[in-house]
Amino acid sequence: MAYIAAESRYASMQYRRCGNSGLQLPLLSLGLWHNFGDTVPIERQRAMVRTAFDRGITHFDLANNYGPPYGSAETNFGRLLREDLKPYRDELIISTKAGWDMWPGPYGQGGGSRKYVLASLDQSLKRLGLDYVDIFYSHRFDPDTPLEETAGALATAVQQGKALYVGISSYSAGKTREMARLLAEYKVPLLIHQPAYNMLNRWIEGELLEALPEIGAGCITFTALAQGLLSDKYLNGIPANARVNQPGGGSLQASHLSEANLAHVRALNAIAARRGQSLAQMALAWVLRHPAVTTTLIGASSPEQIIENVGALTNLQFSAEELAEIDGHAVEGGINLWEKPSTDQHV
Repeated sequence: MAYIAAESRYASMQYRRCGNSGLQLPLLSLGLWHNFGDTVPIERQRAMVRTAFDRGITHFDLANNYGPPYGSAETNFGRLLREDLKPYRDELIISTKAGWDMWPGPYGQGGGSRKYVLASLDQSLKRLGLDYVDIFYSHRFDPDTPLEETAGALATAVQQGKALYVGISSYSAGKTREMARLLAEYKVPLLIHQPAYNMLNRWIEGELLEALPEIGAGCITFTALAQGLLSDKYLNGIPANARVNQPGGGSLQASHLSEANLAHVRALNAIAARRGQSLAQMALAWVLRHPAVTTTLIGASSPEQIIENVGALTNLQFSAEELAEIDGHAVEGGINLWEKPSTDQHV
C-alpha cells in the first residue's frame, strides 16, 4: 500500500530557526548513522522513517560512510525516498557529509581536499537519487588541507546547485570562525555546525556555543544519548542487543560503560523519574535547553524509540534546582571520539 503521511504530522513538533537563516528545523532530527545500513531489514528502516515523518521530523541526516557497509545508508534512504517520500520532497531537509575515509586509494581516505569533497558529494547524490541535498557538510577538520580549499569546495557545491546550504562538523570554535569568514568571501553563509554534545561530553559549552550566534550559524548536536548510554539500556548491565555488540557498533566502547559513568547515569535516571520522563527524554530536553542549539539528532533502532524520543518535547523546562542537581552528574565521561578534529589535531 502506498504511503500517505499523517495529516497531523505538524501538530505537535516544534521548530527553531537555524542561526540567521530563513530555514527552520525540527527540534528533533533523525540521524541515519546506525541502523540504516544493510545489516538492518529495509522494512524496519521504512517503519522508522515513516514514524519520524508522521511526527513532524522533517530533517534526515546522513553521511557518505554511514552504514554498514559504507554508502548503504544513503542507498537505502534513497530507496525509501523513491518508494515512500517522493511526493513530500519539498517538506524534507536531507543532509549528507564528506570527511572520513570512504574508498580505497589516496583520494578517498577523507579530509577536506576539493577532489575528495566534491567527488564524494556526486557519489552521495547518485546513491540518494537526488539532484541536490539541502545541507552538505565538511564532516571533520583536516589539518593537512588548507581551510581555503575546503571552503572553496563547499561553496562550489552551492554554486553548482548540488547543495542549498553548507555546514561543518567537529570543528573547533577558532576554525569555525575561520570557515565562516572564508565562506563569506563566496557570499555563502555557514548555516550550521554539527558537534557531539551530551551530559557526559560537554566540550561545546563556552567558546563554540558563544561563537555560533556571533557568526549567525545554527547548531545541530549529535550523540545526545551518548549512543544509548544515557538511556535505560545499561542500568542493569550490558544487554545482548547493545550497540557495543552490533556490526558497526565499535564507536561505543567498553570503556564508555565504566562503573563511574554508570553511577552517574543511574543518578540522572532518578532525576528523570522525578520529572516524569525517561532518562532518554530528559537527556534530549537537557541538550535542547540551550538557546544556541537549533535541533538535536536522534538515533533509533525501532519506531517505538522514535515515539519515546518525541515525547521529550512535552517537558523541555528545567528548574534551577534540577539543573544544579544534573550538573553534579553531567560530568566528563571520556566518551568524545571526535576530540581530535575538534581540537585541530590529526585523526
